[in-house]
Amino acid sequence: MAVLPPLLPSGWGRPGKDHRRHRAFPAVPPPCRLLVLPLLAAVLAGCVPADQRPSGRVYPLPRHQPNDGLAVVSRPGGEGLHIWIETDTARPGVCRPRWLPDAARLRGGNGPQPTSFGLAPRQEFFQVLERGTVRLALRRQMEALCRQRAPGSTFLWEPPPRTAAEHRPPVLPLLEEPDLLSDPRAIRRAEKQLLGLPLTPDDREEPEETGHGGW
Repeated sequence: MAVLPPLLPSGWGRPGKDHRRHRAFPAVPPPCRLLVLPLLAAVLAGCVPADQRPSGRVYPLPRHQPNDGLAVVSRPGGEGLHIWIETDTARPGVCRPRWLPDAARLRGGNGPQPTSFGLAPRQEFFQVLERGTVRLALRRQMEALCRQRAPGSTFLWEPPPRTAAEHRPPVLPLLEEPDLLSDPRAIRRAEKQLLGLPLTPDDREEPEETGHGGW
């Protein structure tokens, strides 16, 4: 009985043909790859247990008054950042953000009683700002806080820094010597007045002004 040779694809064995081009399955066109990658990422994420994935919750978490804090659950187990929201009213008639990248560490962010403590690394602050939902929540709360603290001022939105290089710490005014030191006679005079004790001539004497031009 004659044995028939196996069937080969057309062109197999011919000189000058690259047999490696023959595949069992057709190649995925480039436009379809853009759809396959997100689907694959979603499937892989679904394999991680829910308690090991961050919930991504973003909600107001006041510190001292409404709208002065924002909670962002960015880590598994309900952990994340408690961002402190502050305003800058140094310019008359203008209320704008004062960005503080040193956020507190959030605990229990998925539960009914979230808490915060200590400081989280600044890099986490810049990472959560990549999310549009976080930036939108910050803008809404910042504007509401300005309305509370400076009702007659104009709200001026300034986007938060996205990197450490973009962060510009506020420049605070330098303190002068009278702001740092108190005259002992003024303190003693205030204590006696508070206690109802009589003042002596020394207590009534005003401190002498000292010049700063030299000795």
